Amino acid sequence: MGIRKKSSKTPPVLSHEFIIQNHADIVSCLAMLFLLGLMFEITAKVAVMFVTLQYNVTIPVEGVLAEPVSLYHYGMKDLATVFFYMLVAIILHAVIQEYILDKINRRMHFSKTKHSKFNESGQLSAFYLFSCIWGASIIVSENYFADPTSLWKGYPHTYFPFQMKFFYISQLAYWFHAFPELYFQKTKKEDIPRQLVYIGLYLFHILGAYVLNLSRLGLVLLVLHYFVEFLFHMSRLFYFSNERYQKGFTLWAVLFVLGRLLTLILSVLTVGFGLARAENQALDLSSGNFNILAIRISVLASICITQAFMMWKFINFQLRRWREHSSPKPSSHKRKTVSAKAKSSRKEKENGVNGTLTSNGADSPRNRKEKSS
Repeated sequence: MGIRKKSSKTPPVLSHEFIIQNHADIVSCLAMLFLLGLMFEITAKVAVMFVTLQYNVTIPVEGVLAEPVSLYHYGMKDLATVFFYMLVAIILHAVIQEYILDKINRRMHFSKTKHSKFNESGQLSAFYLFSCIWGASIIVSENYFADPTSLWKGYPHTYFPFQMKFFYISQLAYWFHAFPELYFQKTKKEDIPRQLVYIGLYLFHILGAYVLNLSRLGLVLLVLHYFVEFLFHMSRLFYFSNERYQKGFTLWAVLFVLGRLLTLILSVLTVGFGLARAENQALDLSSGNFNILAIRISVLASICITQAFMMWKFINFQLRRWREHSSPKPSSHKRKTVSAKAKSSRKEKENGVNGTLTSNGADSPRNRKEKSS
């Protein structure tokens, strides 16, 4: 993310600079319109579609004292909810940038390159930490760790609990908000392709898990991936504050490889074995059943290709770091010899100047004697 320079001059209204400087206020006003719409009966039906989760279903539970359970499924109205929470993500992004990251940048006096990378790691580390805690709480409450077979048992998982659906809506909203942030943060042209790639990969896999009713597997894989990425960006933040802090990259490298292996194992176990042995293997869009061979192969192929791409990037990153550390640096002995040669050359020049002055007879002792006589 680029550096946002605040100029003393007020830019023209609706100009690019005006929108960039005041985008948080503009988005806040737009979000307030949806909230104000809840207060009036005419606009409440439309505003509710943006603010609250849609497609609520009440399922009765057997038992006299048992209360009915409210679950959710997905549909086209979720796009409106994603749009509203995308506005919320833009506002939170601006708050973290202005009140936390900008203050640290003023104290540390980073260069332009470090400044942009520090902002990127600061934003992503906050998001990854929040998502890990939230996702882990859902996994524990739904007992996915206690019973791993629940990742594929009872497929298709067309109904979500409230926290599960809100988690996926928030994830989609955050990664969709990353597109306008490329403009708001004045991202450099050479950095835009890289960011578009990883934003597109996140949206592709999150949407795939959401639409194909693989929400349980997607939740576990997201938490695993976010935890590893959180360690990387925290290590990079510590490295920017002091370049001697590099142990975090070593821990991240080990966990990165383990994370890729666990991702492949869970994906093959769930899609390749669990869903492959399910009884109902017919495509049925009305019931949300996508358990057919072609879709299973496509899911596994996309996961494997993505993991291979990430490992390729990881290996290139490690090779680049190894070359930087193994590159020959001038030793202290060489620096001493160079400084000694520089001093000797200076002395020779000074002696040469003094020699020319004495040869001209300006200050020679013989001339002084002759003058005195």
